[in-house]
Amino acid sequence: MELNEIIKRICPLPEESMMRFVDATDLIHVPKGTCFIVAGEVCRYVYLVAQGIVRAYCYAKGRDITFWIGEEGTVALSLQSYINGRAGYENITTLEDCILYRIATNDLHTLYRQDIYLANWGRVFAEKEILRAEKSLIPQLFTTGRERYEALLAEQPHLLNRIPLENLASYLGLTPVSLSRIRSEK
Repeated sequence: MELNEIIKRICPLPEESMMRFVDATDLIHVPKGTCFIVAGEVCRYVYLVAQGIVRAYCYAKGRDITFWIGEEGTVALSLQSYINGRAGYENITTLEDCILYRIATNDLHTLYRQDIYLANWGRVFAEKEILRAEKSLIPQLFTTGRERYEALLAEQPHLLNRIPLENLASYLGLTPVSLSRIRSEK
């Protein structure tokens, strides 16, 4: 996916603002299995996924818990680092060979100060991240594992072939055994 497409999905920009954003980014290739955002460290970049799939997870009670899956067109970052300049709690790892656009957080914040359209883009991005987090959290609290699996089937069935079973189970708040049982009943 091209960078300008990813940017427009969040919020359209005038051409001049778009060029400022594009000029501040780098295109990087990240091999499968690479942890490019590390828990306990300040992440100095914001990544936009052009190709591939990534997952965000943290460790709790002796296991890693996947709480977010990002695919083409999504933004991967540590919100704690992005907003507060502090070390984040999450790891973000590639599940496939990925192509990412990368922009330094400091450069992005400078663009926000220089360009009202980019500042508005940043506001819309933050609003969408809040809604995404809410959409992820609420089903974990009020739906069954089966309902979460069925919602994934309805909304993002292509992910089933791209995510390892243990990561998918964790993302849905299930054990791999429970997920296998639900899948076999379909």
